Amino acid sequence: MILIETVKELRAWRKSAGRVIFVPTMGALHDGHAALVREARHMAGTDAQVAASIFVNPLQFGPNEDFDRYPRTLEADLAICQAAGADMVFAPGVKEVYHADRSIQIRESSLSNVLCGASRPGHFDGVCTVVAKLFNLVQPDDAVFGKKDYQQLAIIRRLVRDLNFPVEIHGLETVREDDGLAMSSRNRYLSPAERAQAPALRAALVKARDAWQADVTGGCHLLHIIHQHLAEHATLGRKDYIALVDRHTLQPLDIVQNDGLIALAVFFDKARLIDNIELVR
Repeated sequence: MILIETVKELRAWRKSAGRVIFVPTMGALHDGHAALVREARHMAGTDAQVAASIFVNPLQFGPNEDFDRYPRTLEADLAICQAAGADMVFAPGVKEVYHADRSIQIRESSLSNVLCGASRPGHFDGVCTVVAKLFNLVQPDDAVFGKKDYQQLAIIRRLVRDLNFPVEIHGLETVREDDGLAMSSRNRYLSPAERAQAPALRAALVKARDAWQADVTGGCHLLHIIHQHLAEHATLGRKDYIALVDRHTLQPLDIVQNDGLIALAVFFDKARLIDNIELVR
């Protein structure tokens, strides 16, 4: 596996790389990220290259968010990428990605108005901008993203569609701890007491899905199940949002027959955790 830190080196690598499967990350990697790289390796076989990126993107952090304290663990991240089957890791500095006088940014105006986008104004504009830049630089044929951030996945699919990037996007199921908590780089922010309560997020979602599978289709009833479970089992958490939406358009649903998504975000002091569950027959 090779490490590339400059655009010049990356472009030279790309000229002879052939087909490329790409996994963009912000580092602080865990087994959820490793699963994305392993999936890319499986897709690539022996005929394609697996590329990953490690870049903490300042454009997607708000002024009161955790950009400065976001964990940077490059040495450990590289070991994870290599063990999972990456051929190349692109790990540039901020000045390598963004010019000091940059004046162009991509804005998404529909899918980003709800869920995390409503709570974090400008976040997905930063995501779209950096992903577009990485796609232009790496020029992948395929890219793999996790379903944990379902809104991000939907927006990136829209980005590819609307801007005609020749990249096929693949969504991988959320990788979880043994107790159901979605793996996240921000889980390390949790105190022991918060960590003990955090699995209630997944348990609440599963409880609502079980009710839906038993033909409870009303959104108010399904969301009430989640609110009640969290009120009883996640007392240290503060709800940001809990929403029932169409999993393609992300628009709110009052009744869900199929193609639904329940998504939530909960604050635990220093950690903001997200999770979701599909309602698909």
